[in-house]
Amino acid sequence: MIETLVWVALVLGVVGVYLSWTAGRLDRLHTRMDAARAALDAQLLRRASVVLEVATSGVLDPASSIVLYEAAHAARQAEEEQREVAESELSQALRAVFADADQVEELKHAPGGEQAAEELAAAVRRVPMARRFHNDAVRAARALRRHRKVRWFRLAGHAPFPLAFEMDDEPPAYLADRP
Repeated sequence: MIETLVWVALVLGVVGVYLSWTAGRLDRLHTRMDAARAALDAQLLRRASVVLEVATSGVLDPASSIVLYEAAHAARQAEEEQREVAESELSQALRAVFADADQVEELKHAPGGEQAAEELAAAVRRVPMARRFHNDAVRAARALRRHRKVRWFRLAGHAPFPLAFEMDDEPPAYLADRP
């Protein structure tokens, strides 16, 4: 009888340690996901800020400046539910304005344009990387949260189910190719 109780206690202890380890792993994944989302938000904000700076610099033609300014302003002011759409529209506006290599060259040859072009190129290259890191963290957290043990023992607590950030983040070809 005592031997059976010892074995049951041992099994329960091992299961408890395993569940505790799984809960800790899930917590680390949620922390990683939150950090990746903060980095993505920072890169999106940086891209919008650089685009606003370029749009108001007077280097581009008025139509291009207005298109970029409105898209960047909408992306910065968008509510969370509309953020993916607004950021996608900013990416589309960037591709439309910088679809031609001449527009990039015009920007480079303006006073301070070389630095603006470099900042814009860096900003549009970093957004897809930050989004990929975020979505990878979301994918890992989702995979763990789908396990039965996590659902049955409610190891995720009250944390919302992770959602990927889906947007059109393809950079303009002539900006993305910059060194």
